[in-house]
Amino acid sequence: MCEMEKWVCEYCTYANYPSAIKCTMCKGQKPLLNEDIFRLNPSPPPGHLGTLIESSTLSLSNSNLTNAASGPSSAHEARNKWHCAMCTYQNWPRAQRCTQCHTKRDADVHNMQEHLKTLSIRRSDPDLMASNRSSPFGSATNLSGSRANLSGNAAAARVSPSEGRQAQALAAAKWQCAWCTFENWPKSLKCSMCARSRDSQAATPPPEHAQATLVSPQSPLGALPASPDRDLSADESAATNVVGKRSQQRSMEASNNCDAHQERRLRQLRRQADWNWLNACMGVVENNIGAVETYLACGGNPGRSLTINEVTLLNRNSAFDVGHTLIHLAIRFHREEMLPMLLAQISGSGPGIKRVPSYVAPDLAADIRRHFAAFLRIRKGAFSCHYVNEHATFALPAEIEELPLAIQEQLFDELLDRDAQKQLENPPPALNWSLEITARLGSRLMVLWNRSAGDCLLDSAMQATWGVFDRDNVLRRALADSLHQFYPRWKEYEMIQASLLHFTLAEAQWEEDWNTLLSLASQPGSSLEQLHIFALAHILRRPIIVYGVKYVKSFRGEDIGYARFEGLYLPFLWEQSFCIRSPISLGYTRGHFSALVPTEAYSRIEGARDDAEDVTFLPLMDCEMKLLPIHFLTEAEGREQS
Repeated sequence: MCEMEKWVCEYCTYANYPSAIKCTMCKGQKPLLNEDIFRLNPSPPPGHLGTLIESSTLSLSNSNLTNAASGPSSAHEARNKWHCAMCTYQNWPRAQRCTQCHTKRDADVHNMQEHLKTLSIRRSDPDLMASNRSSPFGSATNLSGSRANLSGNAAAARVSPSEGRQAQALAAAKWQCAWCTFENWPKSLKCSMCARSRDSQAATPPPEHAQATLVSPQSPLGALPASPDRDLSADESAATNVVGKRSQQRSMEASNNCDAHQERRLRQLRRQADWNWLNACMGVVENNIGAVETYLACGGNPGRSLTINEVTLLNRNSAFDVGHTLIHLAIRFHREEMLPMLLAQISGSGPGIKRVPSYVAPDLAADIRRHFAAFLRIRKGAFSCHYVNEHATFALPAEIEELPLAIQEQLFDELLDRDAQKQLENPPPALNWSLEITARLGSRLMVLWNRSAGDCLLDSAMQATWGVFDRDNVLRRALADSLHQFYPRWKEYEMIQASLLHFTLAEAQWEEDWNTLLSLASQPGSSLEQLHIFALAHILRRPIIVYGVKYVKSFRGEDIGYARFEGLYLPFLWEQSFCIRSPISLGYTRGHFSALVPTEAYSRIEGARDDAEDVTFLPLMDCEMKLLPIHFLTEAEGREQS
């Protein structure tokens, strides 16, 4: 074979041998060399034209055209090709069997049908059983796949008349899904498209787009699957339809009975339900604090958990789960204003539900906070500090003492912090240690319950004055804006304290400590220090007396540190005429501040009022008769005695 007969690749210009179908170098397709592709394909037999077009296109393009273009001798052989009587493939004259289906050249078509393997689907087929076990939708997927294989191999194997009748019977027995209108094979227990159960088709109402095609006349619901190994007769089809209708009626009756039973059960649950509790759960989800307060006011337990029947009544699976409490719901839906009220009994306040004025009358408490913010001013001049223009002092009403003892105890449990009161009165007592003051003068101080958060100092100051919490952070913002005015006083006082301990600090350390104090004042929820109490005394324009424990104890009761908060905080930077003499008192326990308030005197509810009886006496010394320290006092101002 000469070099001139080689063909050149159009992509890489490599010279290939004529017999090569693809380029040896780049695997590119061999060109047609201007040959007439219709001339290369002689007319097929009359009965095989449609099959030839479907099944032999790829073979013509890859084999016949390429071989015909290889030279004159190849073109002569292409004109003498013979057509396979079974698959209509064009074979070379020298071939004795068909290249595609291995049928003999002169074999009879009907006789060759016996040698082909019949395509059938049987339950005993091991491959089919394995695929049934692995498919999530049972045999529907396998039957659908077999149907695809049957149609795809129609050109390679002819279906016998009996198998054709079986396929038609299977297609006629298909059942139509009432939801997605997909026609499923009779053995399918679920829809292959939407995975809905076959038995639930009649019990469950379909969507609007599928109501017009609930049941197809050719595919009744509940029809028994036809066997693929035999034909379905007319009697068997009729019997199958009757059984299918009866199954449909039974499933509808069972679903109706189930719905009726469920409705009766729901009516019974509604009659037995605690609707205050359920409304409180809905109130947390819908941010309705009134429903929660109504439930707690009726003696409800905030630790109560939802049961499966209550979750069924609420009928919102996305919001409620079995075992959830009001606290769980408040945390899940970020109800920050409800959490303190719900966490009252685990906030270090002792047993019982707390009903402080801020919780009992939230609207009134909000009005008081707005009133307080409206009377907040800024003093112009060298010392530009915030101050309040109106004063108030909170006290427990005198009518409490007229109530029966049992009601008094319940009321005190709801208003007071029993644990903090016990810690401050335990030996050595920091509070109510003088019988003369508490008994003869009637100036016993009570510890109000306070939220256990970083804002406890500001909340206790607001409780001691206006009886509400600083929920809007009005007092904290005023503190953060005014704190930079106290740097000289703070540095001088800290230097005195450091010299008493015989150490000094570098300027960088002073700056770092001061920036920390400023940062704590501006962040809601951050704990505050002594300087912040001193600044609050100037904002409120009145002295603040802190009665607290001297040592911070561990959980074992051991002393682990010295608590330096106890003492007096006086507004030294204001003129005396600008301040009021009436102080407020706060209590300090382990990392927590509480408001200390007296009980209102009887003279305030009587007609004749004596101003002397309105005075509350606060001791300025501890139980050891030592004067309380005055914080941020400079050397020029003297000592505590002066």
